[in-house]
Amino acid sequence: MTKKIERFFDDAETRTPCLVVDLDRVVENHACMAELMTWGEIFYAVKANPAPEIIARLAASGCAFDAASPSEVAACLKAGIAPDRISYGNTVKKLSDISFAAGQGVDLFAFDSVGEIEKLAAGAPGSSVVCRVVVSNDGARWPLTRKFGCHSDEAVALLKCAAGAGLRPAGISFHVGSQQTDPARWCEAITLCADLFARAADAGLSLDVLNLGGGFPVPYGDGAVPELETLSNMIDQALDEAFSGARPRVIVEPGRAIVANAGVIRSEVILVAERAYDTTERWVYLDVGRYGGLAESEGEAIRYRMDAVGCDGPSGPVVVAGPTCDSHDVLYENAMCVLPLVLKAGDIVTLHDTGAYTSTYASVGFNGFAPLEEHYI
Repeated sequence: MTKKIERFFDDAETRTPCLVVDLDRVVENHACMAELMTWGEIFYAVKANPAPEIIARLAASGCAFDAASPSEVAACLKAGIAPDRISYGNTVKKLSDISFAAGQGVDLFAFDSVGEIEKLAAGAPGSSVVCRVVVSNDGARWPLTRKFGCHSDEAVALLKCAAGAGLRPAGISFHVGSQQTDPARWCEAITLCADLFARAADAGLSLDVLNLGGGFPVPYGDGAVPELETLSNMIDQALDEAFSGARPRVIVEPGRAIVANAGVIRSEVILVAERAYDTTERWVYLDVGRYGGLAESEGEAIRYRMDAVGCDGPSGPVVVAGPTCDSHDVLYENAMCVLPLVLKAGDIVTLHDTGAYTSTYASVGFNGFAPLEEHYI
């Protein structure tokens, strides 16, 4: 938690559950990535947190943007971002959505199938397109394989198909999975893409864009992740080795790495109970859960660090659950959390590094619970 957020909680009256994001930390994270990754262009993945305040601050910092829907495109344009600084990275789009983005001047689109090529040719004729390929997501806490991307053996044929449909085949994109903990995945994928660039050249296609996607990890506290500087250096070296002649234009799409540690969620304990099943377990129920923004706790993939405000003394293992009448609204059960033994209903718990993929995952009103309150300071 930043000092700025601490002062906010000291001075402001907030209801729980609420998300508080320090916009200065967002800008600092972007600046750090830009300084380390001089080999690439940063396109912030809007889906991580599309708050207008975040978009505006990043736009003022010179960031470009990766959008996944017409509303994200519109939010960027509303913030005054030039359409040539927006990439439409979703490979599954309605024809009307493509037409809208193209009509606003967006000219860079992703695809991974013949059907998407046909829609792009109709809705964004002559636009630049990148073909997304499947790469290994081993090591990712939130894998993104199967739903997106074609097999690498299909890529050149699809790019030729795009050229035949009047589009401009610009390059290749991939994603190693969100919260990727193994730098080797980027290096392997870069080597694969260099081979695809060469095969495309043999087929008469001149590619000039390589999109590395996102996946840059955040240290949530449940295991070691590579330092950003180490990861950047490894990617830089992999680019040198794979593209020994001239490097293509390189794009990265970080989301989590820019906003996660800029935010915290405050939640009220609504019940502490002993549950006697096969063994006796201590359960802590919070007023925020999987349907209130913590969807990435599914499978305990993302484990947010928690602490209790003003509670001292010994701690012990607890199961943590949300407030809804849904048995899946259990955050951490297999690997229990550790919270103070004196914790009781009415106490406040802070969930750290929750600036990414929380506010937009919150349901509109499942069980009648309102979405997270949001404060951007």
